[in-house]
Amino acid sequence: MKKVSSTRVPRMALAAIPAAVMLWALCQSANAQALAGQSVEERLNTLMRVVDEQQRQIHSLERQVTDLEMAQRGRGVPGAGAPAGTDTVAEQPGADGLPVPLPPLAQVLPGAPAPGGATGTATGVPVNPPLPEGSNAGGLPAATDGSGAVGQTQRANEPVRTQAEQAVVQREHAPLFDHKLTMDLGISDTYYDRRQLQLSGFLALDAIFLGNINLGQTKSHQVMADLDTRYGVSDRINVDVDVPYVYRHSNFIVGGAGGAASTLSDATVSSHDIGDVNFGIYYQFVRETNAMPDVVGSLRVKAPTGSSPFGEKVVQVNADNTNLVAPTTLPTGTGFWNITAGLSVLKTYDPVVLFGSVSYTYNIARSFADISSVEGQVEPATVKLGDIVQFGGGVALAFSDKDSASVSFTMALEPESQTKAPGGTYQKVPGSETTAAVMNFGLNHVVNKHLTINGSVSIGLTPDAPNFVVGMRFPYTF
Repeated sequence: MKKVSSTRVPRMALAAIPAAVMLWALCQSANAQALAGQSVEERLNTLMRVVDEQQRQIHSLERQVTDLEMAQRGRGVPGAGAPAGTDTVAEQPGADGLPVPLPPLAQVLPGAPAPGGATGTATGVPVNPPLPEGSNAGGLPAATDGSGAVGQTQRANEPVRTQAEQAVVQREHAPLFDHKLTMDLGISDTYYDRRQLQLSGFLALDAIFLGNINLGQTKSHQVMADLDTRYGVSDRINVDVDVPYVYRHSNFIVGGAGGAASTLSDATVSSHDIGDVNFGIYYQFVRETNAMPDVVGSLRVKAPTGSSPFGEKVVQVNADNTNLVAPTTLPTGTGFWNITAGLSVLKTYDPVVLFGSVSYTYNIARSFADISSVEGQVEPATVKLGDIVQFGGGVALAFSDKDSASVSFTMALEPESQTKAPGGTYQKVPGSETTAAVMNFGLNHVVNKHLTINGSVSIGLTPDAPNFVVGMRFPYTF
């Protein structure tokens, strides 16, 4: 029997290496040629199958490592006691107690079926996903609805907001779009201080005024508590209804008591009732990404559920002062239906949030049996308030994960109101055109994942705006 030299086996193995390398190169070349002849969709399917196979092997390796750790801690031998028929072939330890090495990752050739004959991958992405709307068979999908691997990539591109930034979004921009119920309780105090020069007399020789000159002053507080209930119908639609309760307190001060212009007298009037209930719907047109801002449209309707200011009679309060007159009650509503369409934009540049909005309010004309404020006089008419254009913008800074501050500017422009007597034409009401501009300052604090506290102060910049408004809101999300 001829003895074979022990050095021939290594030499044969070494000689086989170049042949194996050439064979592997030919296989890779064939695979590359096959891939080059495929469409983008087929390449994407191939990549999904490769990733799926790798993920399955990774999960199997993780289970083997866990079993090995448990065995080393004395919790039993991996695989022992497994029920009959359990697929544990890939997880059985070898003779030395260590897991058997996994086979190399399979190379999925173009056109090859998915591992195990499955029609989908472990990640839930179908092997042959349908083309989204807006794409073609020769190109990548143009957009997705947030599902699938491409949708997950788009979600990753969305900026991650802190809790403080989310509070700014909910307060300054629009409700959060999720399937949750939010009860937002708010309370505010609006203060007005108006002074008016009152002349009672006539001009002599077109230059000399003969009569009384009095300076009237009105101080008014309007305290409003409201509950705004919001619910996310979907990830793009949110609806809400806001029910306010209004308390008004006004103090009227005027000179002329006892016939002396320097002697003052005053009167106080208070009223409280439900305000104008309003409800709305919000729709998110564009969801914020690293390149695009968040764009939300809204449509709100306000009903005249509060008491109307028309027909309220002004009477003489003090018999010793004919200049002192005041209404018997104070209104808690506007008396009109109106519809407001708005658009708001928000962009996050952590830790800064920029926001802006514009809206248009259409006041629906309404007929009243009496609009006169003179006691004993009845004047029916149709009233059309001017339509309001409002715009504003601001910036918020999140100085911690739970706290933020904001500053913004808002202006509302309202043209003159008009009245029409029965059978007549509309006539403008002199002096009814208004321009209200305010500066807003806010602080937000996130107590927990459910409760947020928002504080705000608004300062009027024009005579038509309130002197100031102080408010607190407590949105609670279930």
